[in-house]
Amino acid sequence: MHRLFRSVQAVMDGLLEQQYLCNRTVATTLFLAAHLRKPLLVEGPAGVGKTSLAQALAGALDTTLVRLQCYPGLDEAKALYEWNYQKQLLYIQVAAGNNRHVWEELRQDIYTPEFLLARPLLKAFLSEKPVVLLVDEVDKSDEELESFLLEALSEFQVSIPELGTIRARHIPFTLLTSNSSREFSDALKRRCMHLYIPYPTVEQERAIVALKVPGIDEVLANQVVNFVHSLRRLALKKSPSISETLDFARTMLLLETKRLEPRVVTQALNVLLKYQEDVEKVMAMLGDLMPEVQEEDSSPAAQSMIPDVSAADEKTGEPQGVDLSRFNF
Repeated sequence: MHRLFRSVQAVMDGLLEQQYLCNRTVATTLFLAAHLRKPLLVEGPAGVGKTSLAQALAGALDTTLVRLQCYPGLDEAKALYEWNYQKQLLYIQVAAGNNRHVWEELRQDIYTPEFLLARPLLKAFLSEKPVVLLVDEVDKSDEELESFLLEALSEFQVSIPELGTIRARHIPFTLLTSNSSREFSDALKRRCMHLYIPYPTVEQERAIVALKVPGIDEVLANQVVNFVHSLRRLALKKSPSISETLDFARTMLLLETKRLEPRVVTQALNVLLKYQEDVEKVMAMLGDLMPEVQEEDSSPAAQSMIPDVSAADEKTGEPQGVDLSRFNF
């Protein structure tokens, strides 16, 4: 077992080194999924950091992230393996020529691992070292693929008719992400640990901005986060994600603005909103949505809400124990 999973606190600190803030609930779920060797189903709205969690976990484990991006129509062949038909054909032409008597021998030769094109799932199973397997946006796939994943991830083995059963050399840490666009079968949920990641609270998102956008003024960061949260309370076609909050904060720095002003927000609103009808809706009520500058935002009490992520002990190189128990994203 990797040292990252020696304790829940080690998981929190390891992800923090990858600039991913997580609370004890998230860290505990990862810790248990690793020790129980169960896949982890991560659900939540789009843009709350589900994919980033897998990326940060791979970084903390110093291993490869193998990603299977799901979409409607994705089938077993594209998820597991394909035969390299061009290479098989060339082999047959070179080896056989016009001699039909060697066909049986050729037929056996061309269905060997040499001619196999491993797709993400099989690639994770055949890896020489444990990897992180990300099955991204599994809710976009068809139910047939869900049934196949259920079989493959329950025993961590797959069957290839020409080669037989292939078992995983190392059990990958598997995360399945979903934007909750459809329900999954009870059988899939029963075989997975479950984690729901909502949008972060104002306090949590302030900490994320402080970590990801170094140098931003604290009052400006508070205004950016408060403004984004006011947008998320509206009935928009697409609410701003965490990454868009960070982009908006960086935009304010690039535009050299000290405080959030309607003029600047109007110019940069398309950083947050990606549909024109959302832009028009927000523009019509922009005055009511603009956050006010509050004196307490820059007080020591407000500053203490943001964790010290300066990071590691200079002597040992180990991450400091940062109490992130109030964060839940």
